[in-house]
Amino acid sequence: MTEAIYPNEQLAEAAFSNQSVVFDGLYSGNTIINYKRKRVRDHVLQYLKPGSSILELNSGTGEDALFFAQNGFKVHATDISAGMQAELKRKAELYGMAEKVSNEICSYTQLSELKNTGPYDLIFSNFAGLNCTGELDKVLASFSALLKPGGVATLVILPKFCLWETLLVFKGKFKTAFRRFFSGKGRKAHVEGVHFKCWYYNPSYVVKQLKNEFDVLSVEGLCTLVPPSYIEGFAEKRPSAYKFLCRLEDKWKSTWPWKYMGDYYIISLKKKL
Repeated sequence: MTEAIYPNEQLAEAAFSNQSVVFDGLYSGNTIINYKRKRVRDHVLQYLKPGSSILELNSGTGEDALFFAQNGFKVHATDISAGMQAELKRKAELYGMAEKVSNEICSYTQLSELKNTGPYDLIFSNFAGLNCTGELDKVLASFSALLKPGGVATLVILPKFCLWETLLVFKGKFKTAFRRFFSGKGRKAHVEGVHFKCWYYNPSYVVKQLKNEFDVLSVEGLCTLVPPSYIEGFAEKRPSAYKFLCRLEDKWKSTWPWKYMGDYYIISLKKKL
């Protein structure tokens, strides 16, 4: 019996389906987004062996799925958004990756109903898709059954504290500066005119939920010193400062306290043998 989709997920699905046709155009040319993508992909690649299989959650238009497919991996890309899935399928066929990239409309809160259950070498979720649910514990609980022994889960999540965002208090943007601190019941977000809720989770939450079956491999801060991508034009207006901050972040990304202060963090955990 199919479980009911949570109302917030339905709203998020509508929002991102509306955005699917313009999503790549909005973000593909952003220097800091490209920096973030490279950081995440380099992180994931260190845990993949030739021929590995990947289950991607909230895969969007397939930018990451296509990247990993083009590098020899097989990807099963899932998303609740029918619009995003349609765009992903179109691109996979356009670039001759249809045999490497399969897709399935499935909510990450309903992974027990996934048709292609693997098992997989890696579960991957990028750019805060998992922040669109207040039921992250349910999502994480489904990982073990979908991974091979020794398999890895790599998640990119928004934490409850972001250094750059908090500093906006000095510009008088109090609501933005403190929105993560008071988000226990979810904070409102909106995409393409549709409003839905977003929750924030620290690495400790993920570790606690998975500690019985997974060991932590690494935690990295992402956009800790490099500004978040919504600070538009920073890289172009201040190229020297941007390059300097990139070097510092790449050096300190896995150290305390920087790994806990980014716009996002990247966490990888390995399923116990």
